[in-house]
Amino acid sequence: MRSVLLGSLAAAALLAAGPALAQTYQLNVNTALTTGDPIYQGLERFKAAVEERTDGDLEVRLFPGSQLGTDEDVLEQARAGANVAVVVDGGRLAEFAPELAILGAPYIANDFDELRVLVTSDLFDTWAGHLRTASGHEILSFNWYQGQRNLLTNVAVRAPADLDGIRMRTPGAPVWLETIRAMGATPTPMGWTEVYTALQQGVIDAAEAQDPATYGSRLYEVVDHITLTGHIQLITGLVTSADWFAALPEDYQAIVKEEALAAGDFASQLTIDSLGEYQRLMGEAGVTIDAIDVTPFVEATATVYEILGLNDLRAQVNEVLGR
Repeated sequence: MRSVLLGSLAAAALLAAGPALAQTYQLNVNTALTTGDPIYQGLERFKAAVEERTDGDLEVRLFPGSQLGTDEDVLEQARAGANVAVVVDGGRLAEFAPELAILGAPYIANDFDELRVLVTSDLFDTWAGHLRTASGHEILSFNWYQGQRNLLTNVAVRAPADLDGIRMRTPGAPVWLETIRAMGATPTPMGWTEVYTALQQGVIDAAEAQDPATYGSRLYEVVDHITLTGHIQLITGLVTSADWFAALPEDYQAIVKEEALAAGDFASQLTIDSLGEYQRLMGEAGVTIDAIDVTPFVEATATVYEILGLNDLRAQVNEVLGR
């Protein structure tokens, strides 16, 4: 009887210890975007798929509206090995791997199809490896398309000269700053969550953004014109800590990357399908949507490649795209 009792107690102890011994992981994903944005819906899909395939052992938590800090803040947390990830553009990552700046260069690609070829190429894998070595960041996938970026102003814009003296918000990466400067405006770096109030109070005169973000942040309420320049086809990536990623079991690493790519494609298609509806809604709200001949802007921004030393990279991209 005593041996049976001891055996039962030992079994109970093992059962109680089981969950404590099981290795669990958590990834906290930050984005500046709102919950209604197609990119956020893609992140929800990523979360569900990863948690299902790992039986909940890898929990993904989502933080919209930059709740964990600015993109730059979260990138620094990732460098330190924290279990964080962020949806971020190549311009910000170019501080660590200069080649990635080309992804945010003006008129580098015509659409998502071209961008996807580029960000799944051997050339891009080389850039991702440089980033991993230089800064300790791991790119999970870079196929998160947010649409073309357009000008948000209170004056009609037809040519670069119309932007003379206009203070325009843009991210602080050099490729963005030089692009806006070449387009004729004065670039003004600022966090995305500050833009609405800055426009409302006249701290800045204009901004530039893709339609889903413009609509999600209600910027159409504080500008009169959206000019369809499409100066940047915004492709972003889901980027985390290389140290955190390397500590995952190999099968979990594969799952995370596979689902990041699948969710990026899902979010990108949602974005593409939604663009017309966003413009319709913003037009009905009173903003004027201006379609223009973008040739003057294409010509004006050609200098960006020379200024930032991107001409050779541009040639490599054109080769990948079969141009």
